[in-house]
Amino acid sequence: MNTSFLGTGWSFPPAFNNAAGTVELTSDELDIQRSLQILLATKKGERVMQPDYGCNLDEMVFEPMTTTFKTYIREMIRTAIIYYEARINLNNVTVDDSRQTEGVIVIALDYTIRTTNSRFNFVYPYYINEGTELS
Repeated sequence: MNTSFLGTGWSFPPAFNNAAGTVELTSDELDIQRSLQILLATKKGERVMQPDYGCNLDEMVFEPMTTTFKTYIREMIRTAIIYYEARINLNNVTVDDSRQTEGVIVIALDYTIRTTNSRFNFVYPYYINEGTELS
């Protein structure tokens, strides 16, 4: 099945093919997954031309993980996807804090690609303690 209509974008992180003098690209379902990864990892205000793009997950690091707060995170992600990833319908967002003591909150997205009606899952492990020296 030809799915080129799903789009093509730069790989993330950006990579270059020196021999061909080109930029590495991702296409189709992988392009959507990379776009979701970028959307969840970007802080609002980080993109000059799209100041509302992103999720600001890093601002949530010191908040207590209550049911209300998990709902807030889910709705923040849902809103960002509605505005900035029009190729998918988001079916469900799950926030799993069972590994919170290890410094990880797992965000799982269940979505359907609109044009192909194909369902996919995307798991985004958010590392609370990334870059620290905890033992």
